Amino acid sequence: MSHFTGEFECSVDSKGRVLFPAALKRQVSPEAGEKFVLNRGFEKHLTLYPFNVWKEITGEMSKLNLFETDSRIFYRKFHDGATEMFLDGQGRLLLPQRLLSYAGIKKDAVFYAYANRIEIWSLTEFNKMISDKSVDYASLAEKVMGSKKNDK
Repeated sequence: MSHFTGEFECSVDSKGRVLFPAALKRQVSPEAGEKFVLNRGFEKHLTLYPFNVWKEITGEMSKLNLFETDSRIFYRKFHDGATEMFLDGQGRLLLPQRLLSYAGIKKDAVFYAYANRIEIWSLTEFNKMISDKSVDYASLAEKVMGSKKNDK
């Protein structure tokens, strides 16, 4: 499984094409090749998954009971806007206009890579997110990671 790192500022052209950062391309596992799935993120951004990661996640989701309302809603929301993508001959992705509009991406974007995914933010929304002072990082770290020491 891929474990991505890095932040990369990019420009989106008038047709919605963006050059996939070379440093990220080197981090993509061979199992994914140059195939990805893009969907709407949990916040106002897009999420790009290598195809092999997408298959793992949706494989887990296939275990959901679609007779339960919350499961159906989550399944639909997660797949909202999901689009298969391939890098073109110049190493670019063609991002659908409807997804660019959702994320507020016009020209300047940030590829924010972590864990097994790459979030694509408008530069404006990304700067808002990283400068959000409403979250106390130290308290959040204690809450989320504090009990991990005993996990073995």
